[in-house]
Amino acid sequence: MNEQEKDLEALEELSKSRDLFFNEINKIVIGQKRILDQLFIALLSNGHTLLVGVPGLAKTLIIKTFSEVLDMTFKRIQFTPDLMPSDITGTELIDLDQETGQRSFRFFKGPVFANIVLADEINRTPPKTQAALLEAMQEHKVTSGGKTYDLDKPFFVLATQNPIEQEGTYPLPEAQLDRFMFNLRIDYPSSDEEISIVRQTTKSIKNALSPIMTKSAIKDYQRLVRRVPVADNVVEYAVKLVSATRPNSENAPDFIKESISWGAGPRASQFLILGSKAKAVLDGRPTPNIEDINSLAIPILRHRVLTNFNAETEGLKVEDIILQLIQKMK
Repeated sequence: MNEQEKDLEALEELSKSRDLFFNEINKIVIGQKRILDQLFIALLSNGHTLLVGVPGLAKTLIIKTFSEVLDMTFKRIQFTPDLMPSDITGTELIDLDQETGQRSFRFFKGPVFANIVLADEINRTPPKTQAALLEAMQEHKVTSGGKTYDLDKPFFVLATQNPIEQEGTYPLPEAQLDRFMFNLRIDYPSSDEEISIVRQTTKSIKNALSPIMTKSAIKDYQRLVRRVPVADNVVEYAVKLVSATRPNSENAPDFIKESISWGAGPRASQFLILGSKAKAVLDGRPTPNIEDINSLAIPILRHRVLTNFNAETEGLKVEDIILQLIQKMK
């Protein structure tokens, strides 16, 4: 069996695993299929995700259940104004050897040493502490006392933000927001979904979860996504779409120049291609198309495109402008 045949076989296995994943996770999480789909895409793309939603929409439950179904270690960090960088990465402490009585410095790993890390309310901690997590996200390693410690792979960070209470917060700078592949907005459930949620969470019997994928398999699928071929016209479309968000670009239509102060950088193009590859693989298709790019454009671009005063006075949201741009590109 050659490499291409092996990849096609792996693609079929992943498509089946996806169905098992949703069957399992739906035992605990009601609805939110779009969010779960995009979390899976981000994981396979080796990207990180920012989740924005009001309290009580089960953000923590979704992430914890996600880690259990995929058999990965999970740690939650509650971000507060007094949180220090060492509370995330770990710290060196004097350790006493019980046998010899000798004292020496030993590195005690922080909660960032997990496969899935939930950074709860990341905008509630000062920039120095935010930077400690964001550096680990970028480098996949932690340095302490002159020594470097590799983080376990796969390594997936999900940070949450509450869009309502902004008092006493430290908004993430644009350069740090750019490190997140997706910015996902969690909405309120529908009436039927809320009825199911209330029924399920108020009964005495809790559904047990079974892991459906190993860490080793996830790393294999991440490598598979990288090997997925992409047609030249799809890559060119992704780059053209991102370029058109920049007001000073020759590709930018007039409404972009009038409404946008800052467009997305090349990392957005990279994530559009990686995300479309992962989406195609999860759908059981050997290569992505332009529709895959369009379906991921809003969560990838919404935190990379800044509207100006004109857009604010007209009540235009960045999502509206991105949708208008996609229609213009068709």
